Amino acid sequence: MFVGASKSVASSCRIGAVSYLNSKPLVAELPRLAPEATITVDLPSRLADALAAGQLDVALVPSIEFFDRPGYGIVSDACVSCEGPVRSVKLFSRVPPPAIRTVSLDEGSRTSATLVKILLQDQFGLVPEYDILPIGSTLDQCGSDAILLIGDRAMRPAPGKFHTVWDLGEQWARWTGLPFVFATWVARPGTDRPRLCALLAAARDAGVRRIDEIARNEAPQVGLAEESCLSYLRDALTFQLASRQREGLARFHQLAKRFGLVDSPGTKAVGQAVPDNRD
Repeated sequence: MFVGASKSVASSCRIGAVSYLNSKPLVAELPRLAPEATITVDLPSRLADALAAGQLDVALVPSIEFFDRPGYGIVSDACVSCEGPVRSVKLFSRVPPPAIRTVSLDEGSRTSATLVKILLQDQFGLVPEYDILPIGSTLDQCGSDAILLIGDRAMRPAPGKFHTVWDLGEQWARWTGLPFVFATWVARPGTDRPRLCALLAAARDAGVRRIDEIARNEAPQVGLAEESCLSYLRDALTFQLASRQREGLARFHQLAKRFGLVDSPGTKAVGQAVPDNRD
């Protein structure tokens, strides 16, 4: 049982934690378990940039980053994934999907943005024009045919009328029959990966035990009812990178390579990426 971070991890480790509700069970206990670590809270895409720039040692980043960065390693079996509707990753389309020509992608997104591109190209042969929807912008301020939203704001009622709303977790599950992994703990080379693995798994386990409390505390912050937050965390998400999640992650990588959406020429061994003690 993990009882605290070693000095080598806790005193110098720079950890990137995601600000969304879906990640709270993974990060809420980190200040207690690693009190001397420096914890930065931000959007997944910004954490990925900070990790690449050497400003962080480990971060909860979009899963696509693991495939697109040489030397990166998944260092924990804690993750953010779903096995059906995810509720917090949605594509809002004003036109029928085959007619989509322009798409605005949530600034915080990278894995979900890649998934949208895969779905549109595979199902409809579409390669629309893509741009970025800044975090401060709303749906009604955007004139694109379709808009990808992720995180807390994707769960709130959407203003305006839309022809189609895709829940990307649901679309993936219908297409592949597999879970989808949105975010994983990834570390740069040279980190104490065994210690990080123990720390991050312990934080996940402690956070999951506090899901009721987390939902109650976060509901006012995200503007949702406590019951909705609890159902989301308890029923829509899974936080364990088990064998089926690793299979889904490998399938995602295969498809991203097929459509030229990742630069890595080889295949990383997702199945052996991290120890898995719960299968």
